[in-house]
Amino acid sequence: MPVTNVTKDLDNRTLTVEAEFAAPVERVWQLYADPRQLEKIWGPPGYPATVVEHSLTPGGRVHYYMTSPEGEKFPGWWGVTAVDEPNSFEFDDGFAADMEFNPAPDMPVAHCVYRFEPNGSGTKATYVSV
Repeated sequence: MPVTNVTKDLDNRTLTVEAEFAAPVERVWQLYADPRQLEKIWGPPGYPATVVEHSLTPGGRVHYYMTSPEGEKFPGWWGVTAVDEPNSFEFDDGFAADMEFNPAPDMPVAHCVYRFEPNGSGTKATYVSV
């Protein structure tokens, strides 16, 4: 992802990442709407994601796990709260306590807003996490 700006706002506990893609909004949307494409971009380098449930609809869930280089699995979940295809979606992102994807009660949950807008012949993506 060609990141163009990162803004930290400690007072409001937000992290905003802006990126530009040389692809139309609809194509960038597919990175998140298709679980096989999401697997290629979600998670830190060296910890590939495996998506086991994917419903990018309001009230939907996305369940995934990331696998460490040693083979350890780290499960996580999204609770999708809003969708405006192909322009934006919002979700709560948390760690799971187990491979049944039950939320880990002692871990924080981030609320994320992803927005995509045309920018010339490409797309500007804005990711805000609280």
